[in-house]
Order: sequence, then structure tokens, then C-alpha cells
Amino acid sequence: MGSVEETAVALGNPNSEEFRRASDVLGKVGLTQYEARAYIALVARGVGDAASLASAAGIPRTSAYKVLESLAGKGYAQPTGGKPILFRPRPPLEVAETLKGAIQEVFEQLAQLHRVVAEHGEPQLVYLLSEREKVLGKIADLLDQSTQTFILTTPQVADLREALGKKIQSAAKRGVHLTFVTAPLQKVPEGVVYVARENLLATEVLADGEHALLAAPGLDACGFTDNPILIAHLKQFLDVVLEKGPTPSGP
Repeated sequence: MGSVEETAVALGNPNSEEFRRASDVLGKVGLTQYEARAYIALVARGVGDAASLASAAGIPRTSAYKVLESLAGKGYAQPTGGKPILFRPRPPLEVAETLKGAIQEVFEQLAQLHRVVAEHGEPQLVYLLSEREKVLGKIADLLDQSTQTFILTTPQVADLREALGKKIQSAAKRGVHLTFVTAPLQKVPEGVVYVARENLLATEVLADGEHALLAAPGLDACGFTDNPILIAHLKQFLDVVLEKGPTPSGP
């Protein structure tokens, strides 16, 4: 057996160095630790239900189904039906191509933004926050301050829905037009326009067309700004994302 094959086989062992390294890399492209471990285990097994994959991945059984649902929402897995529900992995090279395309697009937009800011000679006025609780707090502040529109794009709507539920309801009652762009077949709060989009990596907020936030995968850091040049570019990006219109809410 060649070294490449040996490495591949070692990936199937959650206690191996190869498994740990692969999990770390997947974490850098937006998967949580549990999601990364579950995806590797799913690839190693080919198919599985929540209970069997929890054991293979070394994650709590109580978390396994929610983790697999999240992987499906992010485009890494596919439910196949049955009872218990079985999941299959999306082919790794197919996932890699999707990620490369999305990352390339983001960095091309950043390069264009860098050129525009340099040409105008204006300060970027981007303020940074780290730690998940502070990022969630800032998103909550923008939601509270909104009076007209609030657009959110995220691959992690379940986490945000849980953290911001009451503030979302309050904004809807104030007459704020709320739009959430997230993975297909997701449940969004009542009063929110739902737009389904696959392969989202980052979380972005545009509040009243005047305040913007961009958060890293995992919501452990973010930048926010009211700089009109940066706002204009985010609005242009969101116009492209939203051009296909709203989608019926998931269950």
C-alpha cells in the first residue's frame, strides 16, 4: 500500500494525526469541530445515520443529527431518507471546487474594493471585533437600530435564529423589512423574507443600507463599517445574491 493510500486509510481513525489535521483544515473553511469530524467520518463510511456517525466521529450522539443537518445545509452532505434518516457525503473534490470558486470570487471582490478605496483615498473605517458573543451582540445591535431594512446572509441561520429570535420579532413589529439569505430548506422566523442560496461561507449584514458587517465562518470575528464606499460594494454584491427573488420557508 502506497503512502497516499496509507494516509487516506488513517483518516478513518478519529484518533489519528491525519484525522486531526483534516479536521483543522475543514475548520478553517467554516465547519465547526463536530461538523468537520462528522464529514470525515461520513466520507470514510460512505453512508450512515446519526447514531453510527456519532460513534465513528467521536462526537456526542445528542448532537449528531443536528450536526448532519448543518452539514447538509452547507452542502457537505445529503439526506437520503429512510428511518433513521441516512446521510451521504457530497464528494470531497466537488466540495473543494465549490469552495475554491466561492473563495476566489470573494477575494476578487476584495481586490476590486481595495482598488476603489485606494483611488478615492478615503480611510476604510472598518472596526473589528473578536469572540463569538461580541459578534452576535453587534449583529443584535444592528438589528435593534434598523428602521427600514435588514438583510442577513449566512450559512448558520439556526444559530442566529436562536440567539436573535426576540430581536427579530421586535424588528418585524416595528415594520423593518427583514430578508434572510441562507441554505435551502431552512426554517426562518415568522415575518422574514427567505431567499435560498447554496455555498454561503461568511455571514453578512446590511442594515438600512447604511451599516454593514462581515463575519468570519464560525462567527468568531467580524468587521463592521458605515463607510459609504464599502457599503456600496456590499449592496452591489447583495443585489446579485438577491436577484432570483425569495423562496418559500422551510419546515
